[in-house]
Amino acid sequence: MKKVYLVGSVLSLLLCCTLMVAAQQDKTKRPSPPVQAKWDLGGGKSVTIDYSSPRAKGRKIYGDLVPFGQVWRTGANEATTLVTTADLNIGGTTVPAGTYTIFTVPNKDKWSLVISKKTGEWGTDYPGQANDLARVDMKVSALPSPMENFTITLEKAGAGANLNIDWESTRASVMLSKK
Repeated sequence: MKKVYLVGSVLSLLLCCTLMVAAQQDKTKRPSPPVQAKWDLGGGKSVTIDYSSPRAKGRKIYGDLVPFGQVWRTGANEATTLVTTADLNIGGTTVPAGTYTIFTVPNKDKWSLVISKKTGEWGTDYPGQANDLARVDMKVSALPSPMENFTITLEKAGAGANLNIDWESTRASVMLSKK
């Protein structure tokens, strides 16, 4: 009887572990699901930002969950990536076509967008300033209403687009244009 109980317990444990692994592999089931922002530059060229979207869940975000003055992963889970198939101007800085990891340094009245040449790291693993392609100033403004879901958008503006980062009651933005 003890053997049957032991075998049953082991099989139950294996089934639970298998189900947990399968659920984690389906990234859409995560509390911070994957999202993509895309801007079509025309001529087969584009900018794509892949990130995970955490929820505020009643928490104080900026200055608390996300400390001011420190490099932040800018989303959740894996690192946020920016892929551009054309050379860009981001906030006055030239960004060659390629793949980058983006981080931010939030502050109350001004943010910095950190464009890192190092890719493939987990979101919390900032590789250090030696790997930065650039740090670009972002404008900060208040959103008209609170934003529950962390959101990155690429919103057409004139000949370029605004990269907007919206969450809680804050928008940080910077202008992008094709070089």
